[in-house]
Amino acid sequence: MSHFSVLRQHLLGGVTSNARQFGMIFTLVAIVLLFQVLTDGLTLTSSNLIAVVSQYSYILILAIGMLMVIVAGHIDLSVGSVAAFTGIVVAKSMQTFDLPWPAAFVLGLLVGAAIGAWQGFWVAYVGVPAFIVTLAGMLLFRGGNQFIGNADTVPVPEGFRVLGAGFLPEVGPSTGYNNPTLLLGAAACVAVVWREWRARQIRREMGAQPVPIWVTGIRLAVMIGVIVFATLRFAGGRVGTSFPVSGIILVGLVIAYSFYTRNTVGGRHIYAVGGNSRAAELSGVKLQRVNFFVLMNMSILAALAGIIFVARSAASGPQDGLGWELDAIAAVFIGGAAVSGGVGTISGSIVGGSVMALLNNGLQLMGVGSDLVQIIKGLVLLLAVAIDLWNKNQGRFSIIGSIMRMFGRGDSPATRPPTPVRQTQKVAAR
Repeated sequence: MSHFSVLRQHLLGGVTSNARQFGMIFTLVAIVLLFQVLTDGLTLTSSNLIAVVSQYSYILILAIGMLMVIVAGHIDLSVGSVAAFTGIVVAKSMQTFDLPWPAAFVLGLLVGAAIGAWQGFWVAYVGVPAFIVTLAGMLLFRGGNQFIGNADTVPVPEGFRVLGAGFLPEVGPSTGYNNPTLLLGAAACVAVVWREWRARQIRREMGAQPVPIWVTGIRLAVMIGVIVFATLRFAGGRVGTSFPVSGIILVGLVIAYSFYTRNTVGGRHIYAVGGNSRAAELSGVKLQRVNFFVLMNMSILAALAGIIFVARSAASGPQDGLGWELDAIAAVFIGGAAVSGGVGTISGSIVGGSVMALLNNGLQLMGVGSDLVQIIKGLVLLLAVAIDLWNKNQGRFSIIGSIMRMFGRGDSPATRPPTPVRQTQKVAAR
């Protein structure tokens, strides 16, 4: 086998997968480079990258929860209204009742949990389709937002705003960069190296042939190079700015939910229900529990997204959350989720959401009007899904599903053959 074939096999995800495993990453990179040229270098400036993370972090948080809802075979149309309703409740609690902002934050999450339990009950235990329940929720909680806030804007205190408009602080010696952001980037590099080393150890323990060391070196060089570039950009902005606090929250959620969906029995049950609910039930999966969980979890994340948005905007208003559900759904489908359920990853949804965010940001930097931005975003979504379906029908590679195994040495839950649920439970019990 030639060096090129070895590189293609191990760096790009296997002989049969080839570059399709990184198709969405290539799309994202192409968009960045295109707008970097069209905007005369504005796209990759520190201030713009910081703004993109700050402006779109709440949409990506919604995409995490929406991915789990769609994988389970449902859809949630209420997330924008739930975010707006939670935002006005939190803002009013601080303005009218002088509730400290940490307590208001907890209150917002509890409101989201209560809403999720309400909607999850109707879907899981009454049997009303999630589309109908969340459509009703969209109307109900949008009206609730306007009723509580009297269709007016309610400001929030300064301390609360750090959740949406804050940055990592300036501490330590003068280096010309934000030191906490540098440490965050260094930790990411160490994590990548450790993960590669651990993957090689696991392959040895299983008796499999480790990836050639030179391929591992190239892969590490690429990933670390991207991390270092991003770290220096975020750490090198104007004094007082750095990696946003909302970005830290997003990164923590991505890590936690990726682990949950890939490495726990509960996560596997969500994929099993979306793939074949009848077979999953016969295998011992509690369908009602899974459906209740994904709807409740979605509303909690919607509440968190609403809190972050209100903190960034410094006020809650009647127009908050409009169209958020569409952006979250688009991110999930562009990121590789199947309309029928059972397929999709957290990382894929984040990449899909990043594609939409950078596309939107690049068009705005070019001065394109909001009407054309919406038209272009709609065409991108339609073409992305249509091309993916056409490629699948033709027996060719799926660009949409390219991200499924990027962050794992093995198959993702969406691509590997399903493990019998009882066997999974036995393994977990050990």
